[in-house]
Amino acid sequence: MTDLSDPLPQVRGRLTPNRPLSDLTWLRVGGPADWLFQPADREDLADFLRDLDPSVPVFPMGVGSNLIVRDGGVRGVVIRLGRGFNGIEIGDDGSVRAGAAALDSHVARKAAQAGRDLTFLRTIPGAIGGAVRMNAGCYGAYVADVLREVSVIHRDGRTEVLPAKALELGYRSSSLPEGAVIVEAVFDAGPGEAAALDARMDEQIAKRDASQPTKDRTAGSTFRNPAGFSSTGRADDSHELKAWKVIDEAGLRGARLGGAVMNEKHPNFLTNAGEATAAELEALGEKVRKRVYEHSGLTLEWEIMRVGQPSA
Repeated sequence: MTDLSDPLPQVRGRLTPNRPLSDLTWLRVGGPADWLFQPADREDLADFLRDLDPSVPVFPMGVGSNLIVRDGGVRGVVIRLGRGFNGIEIGDDGSVRAGAAALDSHVARKAAQAGRDLTFLRTIPGAIGGAVRMNAGCYGAYVADVLREVSVIHRDGRTEVLPAKALELGYRSSSLPEGAVIVEAVFDAGPGEAAALDARMDEQIAKRDASQPTKDRTAGSTFRNPAGFSSTGRADDSHELKAWKVIDEAGLRGARLGGAVMNEKHPNFLTNAGEATAAELEALGEKVRKRVYEHSGLTLEWEIMRVGQPSA
């Protein structure tokens, strides 16, 4: 554990020692962070990062929608952006500027009100920072299709604006500079009629609620859809192979380990069905990966981020 007697930089936001993180994640599991920092604004964040001992680890955390925090907690400083980082602005050129803490669904709705189409974000859980980092997408659209640029604050306190191409966005992946914290993103959203965009989002919500366990404690999709292979033997990134299907075919719908369950409604949703620990959730996920490989020869890759230390 980080020595809590070591002085940390003065802040205007909130800096809390030994802060439990379980209530900040959708799965409601995980141990404490040595420190949780909630900066007041960009200047507060930049000053803190600049003055923080470089040996102290830093982990930017969003709204915890696609995250397992292990039971032993997270060493160093967890940074969680909130007010001061959640603004949404529509530009005269039709661009949409959103703070990293703005919820994806809020950005989609506000853009639609202004006649700009970011409807694919409506059903994606989480905030814009995570959506950019993971190149979030659904219904055939991805962040990479509409992202113009991002503003980041580096570990030395520098603010930099990076064009989308610098992030090398791929399927559920990006290449952000080490230690950089996303604070804002700008999207080039196509035009649309507000009522039609609202109707499309209503349809997406209905479709999601019909097929996904939106009322249960989950963290969204557990595993990435596996890439198939074309007739030439090259990897096919169309993702017609679905993770839920290979899990189901391996007989793992409803599989349980302690309080952790592969959801009956959608087997690619790892679920805290009661008092699951992070260890049970992760172990069940690894069991699924092993069984799927034995059954189909496919290796499922985690989509949920797992951070921190196991319990002692």
